[in-house]
Amino acid sequence: MKILLPIFLSLFFSPLFGQGEGPTVEDYQRAHAFLKDHFRQKVHNAYVQPQFFADSTGLWFELSGKGTRSFKRVDFPSLSPKPAFDHQKFAQALNSNFDLDVKADSLPISRLEFKGDQLEFRERGQAYQADLTTYQIKKLEPGENDRPSFMEAESPDGKWVAFSRDYNLFIRSTETGKEIQLSKDGKRHYEYASYYGWGDIMVGENGKRPDRFTASWSPDSKKILSSIVDTRKADKMYMLDWSVDSLFRPRLLGYYRGSPGDSTMVYIQTVLFDIEKQKQIAVGLPPKVHIVSPDLRWMPDSERLVGRHYIRGYKQRDYVEVDASTGKTRVFYSESSETSVNNAFDRYRLLKDLNKIIFTAEMTGWNHLYLLDVATGKHTQLTDGNWMVNDLAHVDEQNQMIYFTAMGKESGRNIYFQHLYSVDFEGKKVSLLTPEDAHHEISFSPDGGFFVDNYATVTEPTVTILRKSGKSDKKELSRADASALFETGWKAPETHIIKAEDGVSDIYCVIWKPTNFDPQKSYPVVEYSYTGPFTFRYPRSFRRSLSSTNQSLAELGFIVVTIDGRGSAGRSKAFRDFSYKRLGYLLGDHVYAHKQLGERFSWYDADRVGIFGHSAGGYDAAHGMLQYPDHYKVAVSSSADHDHRMEKAWWPEMYMGWPVDTAYHNQSNITMAGNLQGKILLVHGGIDENVNPSATFKLSEALIKADKDFDLLIIPSQRHGYRGIYSDYFTKKRWNYFVEHLMGAEPKWSF
Repeated sequence: MKILLPIFLSLFFSPLFGQGEGPTVEDYQRAHAFLKDHFRQKVHNAYVQPQFFADSTGLWFELSGKGTRSFKRVDFPSLSPKPAFDHQKFAQALNSNFDLDVKADSLPISRLEFKGDQLEFRERGQAYQADLTTYQIKKLEPGENDRPSFMEAESPDGKWVAFSRDYNLFIRSTETGKEIQLSKDGKRHYEYASYYGWGDIMVGENGKRPDRFTASWSPDSKKILSSIVDTRKADKMYMLDWSVDSLFRPRLLGYYRGSPGDSTMVYIQTVLFDIEKQKQIAVGLPPKVHIVSPDLRWMPDSERLVGRHYIRGYKQRDYVEVDASTGKTRVFYSESSETSVNNAFDRYRLLKDLNKIIFTAEMTGWNHLYLLDVATGKHTQLTDGNWMVNDLAHVDEQNQMIYFTAMGKESGRNIYFQHLYSVDFEGKKVSLLTPEDAHHEISFSPDGGFFVDNYATVTEPTVTILRKSGKSDKKELSRADASALFETGWKAPETHIIKAEDGVSDIYCVIWKPTNFDPQKSYPVVEYSYTGPFTFRYPRSFRRSLSSTNQSLAELGFIVVTIDGRGSAGRSKAFRDFSYKRLGYLLGDHVYAHKQLGERFSWYDADRVGIFGHSAGGYDAAHGMLQYPDHYKVAVSSSADHDHRMEKAWWPEMYMGWPVDTAYHNQSNITMAGNLQGKILLVHGGIDENVNPSATFKLSEALIKADKDFDLLIIPSQRHGYRGIYSDYFTKKRWNYFVEHLMGAEPKWSF
């Protein structure tokens, strides 16, 4: 007994897994070097952002190297880049004007805007203008290059300016200055010409919303479309802000935010005003909760508005036409679904001159393009097949050609790779415009005559091409340089395709290994989760494979994995609909994937699996511990929506259904708190208005009542995303939580 008792006590009080050797200081330093901000110093031109001139006569872009920057421009119709200006003369001008010592290949300027021979830019936060013929630089006084006020709207004929005062809509003559009050019954909480902003934070119980203004003039300048924001019955969510250094009591912050099923929400009423008659026109659309408010746009004849809106619950989307003189509304097309209509990849373009709409829908089970006639309500399908349209890149109305991106169309290629295609308005021919077997990110010039294509894979660095639309003409602008990264021993993450729990569906898994990976060892596994259902985790491109913190965590001695199981977006409607009202069951495919990978690879320890995620991924992380307590051993759950009944209304109502039913209760982390077996760290920003901290506090209360051991970190000054030193702090906490509790090793803090 004297021998056995110390052994028993040692086992009882040890971490979840036996004390291991653990990461060294060098491992931590290497992990730090692989954070995304440091990645960028080792990879140049992983994505070249084109800046097209507003008149589509050309573009400029920036290239980087090791400690260098250069600016290029292209003047169409040429495709060949040249220096955007004389870098040496520009450096000399900066040095003489500002007493600097900058070099021509590392100019410290930002926010460039070319205006003929003039270049506006910022240096140390101040706006300047440089003459590119003389290289004289002058300081721009405040207001010289500021954006116009968003609190007024000038009529197309220039005769009137619309504005709001005391919660009512006014117009002012630009000729005489005379003001006319159009609405009379506006007051606080019933506000004309306003809109509701998600970030409308109010300080104190009686705090005021930030000023908001919206007004859309008809093309003939005779009418105004606007809206009333009605907060009279809207409930608030609250937060206490402890982060102001000069205050010694917390500030009360409030904001209007409805939860699923609430009727006490912000309502939006669409309104029309006749300027000549100075009267309001009643619009045949009832007040709607702000999450499904209408989106209306003027037609060229000024006699009609056309747009669409969702029906609450997101099972129906209506396309409507409003008579601008009478306010009468006609639903000319409606689409519906037994689950929810596609929102994540929903695209819609109003062709005003043609009186048609291009939109996407999942009528066939895949997201495809349709052409809708506003007058008749009849639609024509333009694309078809077991693949999905991703986005509308450009519409050429004159030549009746649509340029769009799509995924999964090219046989034998990664289903998440995006390519650019074109199709005419009759849907007769779909043409592939980006043939390379890679993921293509497309940017069109305003007139659609040219586009820039950044293409890459997870393993192959980016190539940037300038192409002429509808032609084979192209020119390489850049080829990413990742040599410094590869010299560190870094290897790109691996893609593996395995089966979902149904044994039929292919699901994609991506694995990050440490750079000192040893296939003879067995590594604990950490999953980075975000199950969707409006997105997916597959990184697709070279720069996306670098942008996460997965490689840095792997350097501490873990295998890090992301998995896109059923219920995530980017595939068929049936694949995504697996998540409908089942957000708490999506990790089943992930658990099955871990088991398969553990059987496939000896170094993949499927008996030591941890999980982390943020926001909806934070829900996943905590839910994995509660739904699958025998599988997931350790979790870090940050800024999580632990109970969808406490979330912002639109997101759960779209994916968990409306009205609220028992599915919400049954899949709540809070109601499942008693299932916890392993170690969990709950983290939340103290002033997170996106996902209110209340659910994390409520889960904490439930865990205490269930007598469960857990850890809690509140970052008082942070919102939904953690920034700067707070992000660094949280990253170290997350690293060390897995080192201590999943690896069973001694973590290090000051490395």
